[in-house]
Amino acid sequence: MQKSTTSDLVRRLSFLLIWSLLILNSCKDDDTKLVPPKEENVYLKESASIKTLTKDQVIQQAGSLGGIVAGYVKNDIKVYKITYKTKNTDGTEITASGALILPVVTGPVSMISVQHGTMRNPKEAPSLFADNSEAASFGSLFGSMGYVIAYPDYIGYGASETLPHPYEHRASLASASLDMLRAAKEFLQGQTEVKWNEKLYVAGYSEGGFATMSLQRKIEEEASSEFNLRASSCGAGAYDKTAFMKYIVNSPTEGTYNSLYLWVLLSYDRIYKLNKPATYYFRDKYASQIAQNGINVNINESFSSILNDSFKKALNDGTDKGFIDAIGDNDVYKFKPKTPTRLYHGDQDPLVFYFNSVNALNAMKAAGATNVELFTIKGGTHSSSIFTFLLGTQQFFADTQ
Repeated sequence: MQKSTTSDLVRRLSFLLIWSLLILNSCKDDDTKLVPPKEENVYLKESASIKTLTKDQVIQQAGSLGGIVAGYVKNDIKVYKITYKTKNTDGTEITASGALILPVVTGPVSMISVQHGTMRNPKEAPSLFADNSEAASFGSLFGSMGYVIAYPDYIGYGASETLPHPYEHRASLASASLDMLRAAKEFLQGQTEVKWNEKLYVAGYSEGGFATMSLQRKIEEEASSEFNLRASSCGAGAYDKTAFMKYIVNSPTEGTYNSLYLWVLLSYDRIYKLNKPATYYFRDKYASQIAQNGINVNINESFSSILNDSFKKALNDGTDKGFIDAIGDNDVYKFKPKTPTRLYHGDQDPLVFYFNSVNALNAMKAAGATNVELFTIKGGTHSSSIFTFLLGTQQFFADTQ
């Protein structure tokens, strides 16, 4: 009887010991869950401080506009270069870059993603923040007004300078800009200099206008849960690529802009793997020059006159389906905006024709959009309309805070 009682006691003590160990281990697991490890950045790779500017220096950088904008400049700014993961047009992962401008403020602020215009000189990439560049002038101004400014370089500039820039390519402009925003969000979460209030605005002019509409469409269709997009301001963008191409193929245009029209054509030929020889698109007189020099060729006559009649016919009668589909894939306006959207365009623009904004507005309204407006700049050209666009954008964003 005594032997049996001792055995039972040993078994009970062993059971209690095992149970205690299980409870202790369980407590340790709970403690680990209470303090989760820091999450790794998914998009942001590196960041580096590159410049600090006082309010007075921001006004000085504005040049001739300094006196006009001085009343809007309220804060010093700090400029960072960030690198981040994105994908090239063929789907391969690459490293891209951009500038991130932070205002020196105490309260929470909104963010503007600014998509830059056409850039021929790679030294003007936003992440390099060179004097007189778009980022250093307009980016500094809007940053000093009290916004965080995200300024993507796009593919082909900055950290990805060795790659060809996919000029006026809707999908890659949108994805490079969106991934920049994702990296900017990770950067802001890892610092204490400025607090972002989660409000996002997007803006851009010329290629930047096209890129901004591309980004807006991608956020609304694929990333609306990630960002609180409040307003979009698009200036003088080539939104209706199909109508644009038909116009320059069949109508006289200024030879001054041939290199830009060539850039679009050659970019689409490469990106969509059409792989046509120069002689397919261009008359023999010009094909060799273009094959050798690409967009750097200097041909000062109407774009329509350098194209082969056979290529023009194939576009007009619809038989070149590959090129027509490539153009159509970049008709960025074909969606119903949910975000308040403004279009700015000069009605005398000789480069990006006014009908691009008219067609976009009409199509969006026909799709049921009720929050899109077109602000026509009477007599405005491509260059003379920029200031009106900037002032209008500033007021538009301020009104939607």
